Amino acid sequence: MDDLLTDHPHFDSATRRALQLDALSAILPMERRDRLAELLTDDDVATLKHLAREGIGENTLRALASDLAYLEGWAQAATGAPLPWPAPESLALKYVAHHLWDPAKRETDPQHGMPAKVAADLRKALLLRTDGPHAPSTVKRRLANWGTLHRWKGQEGPFHAPGLRTAVRLAVRASSRPRQRKSKRAVTRDVLDRLLATCRSDRLVDTRDLAVLLLAFASGGRRRSEVARLRVEQISDEPAVPLDPKDPQSSTLPCVAIQLGRTKTGVADEAGRVLLVGPPVEALREWLERADIGKGPIFRAIDRWEALEERALTPQSINLIVKRRCAMAGLEPREFSAHGLRAGYLTEAARQGVALQEAMQQSQHRSVQQAASYYNEAERAQGRATKLYLG
Repeated sequence: MDDLLTDHPHFDSATRRALQLDALSAILPMERRDRLAELLTDDDVATLKHLAREGIGENTLRALASDLAYLEGWAQAATGAPLPWPAPESLALKYVAHHLWDPAKRETDPQHGMPAKVAADLRKALLLRTDGPHAPSTVKRRLANWGTLHRWKGQEGPFHAPGLRTAVRLAVRASSRPRQRKSKRAVTRDVLDRLLATCRSDRLVDTRDLAVLLLAFASGGRRRSEVARLRVEQISDEPAVPLDPKDPQSSTLPCVAIQLGRTKTGVADEAGRVLLVGPPVEALREWLERADIGKGPIFRAIDRWEALEERALTPQSINLIVKRRCAMAGLEPREFSAHGLRAGYLTEAARQGVALQEAMQQSQHRSVQQAASYYNEAERAQGRATKLYLG
């Protein structure tokens, strides 16, 4: 039946692709469905549907779709033709030259880097937001995803060619763009308290956002994708925790466990399990009770009339909640993102003297080096070496 609908002769190609993308509505951001349908080809959509059927991770598929749409838009702007399969090495080299370049050389050579017309076309298509060279990590990720899509199509690409690898290495060296943090500022405890203060009302959306912020922070700084796809079935009650473990008469705090399942750096069958204790548990339970949610997605959309919708929030929605609460708290939303909760958790743990290993058990960081960077920065900020001028 679906094929009969999408193959209807009165549908143009973009409409047909938009209807086909409905099959990926649980994964792809559907507010961008029509834009993706314009950028992607029929073969691209077929590839994404195949990958979804193969059980590829949601985050990975979302990134592949986004990068594929960008590459299609860039190829059209740069060459006047759709992305060819397989891609020639010359096109991959052109992609590198357009996205990694030397700003100093651009001042004396206007032809260096991405041509102005290509950049203008990409901005008009809402695909380009930066004025300078791209982040090397973005360029490398798109090349890697380009190569992945070749392999899934059963084709050989140029992505392991020595010439391309050398070009990327030299271009990264020439492109002196500093690495940007995913969130300029961390959502540490003081910032979090200001955000939570904006949720102190009986509005359903405030109850939801209070639970979102507390759960995301206290569970180790969960990624926005993990918070968005969290389901009731992943939550289980645990024995209450004594406020003072050394006092037999101590009052207790409620506790629940969250089975994370598949994460960005892990897989579903690993023991990704974190605990929530105290106020975050109370906020979560109040939200579930008020919203009358007993199964399925925990955090759901709420319309303007405070009616609860069935669909789960998207990762982008979690990000927008953080930014909206920052604006309400008198903070600059551009300085914060949902990733600030993850950075803030580790920064706050370092400030409060929590051992790195203990904090990593909760944050589920695999890289000691990455997690330690937040500890090192917090220690430097509080250390004597940064305060020599103060006497």
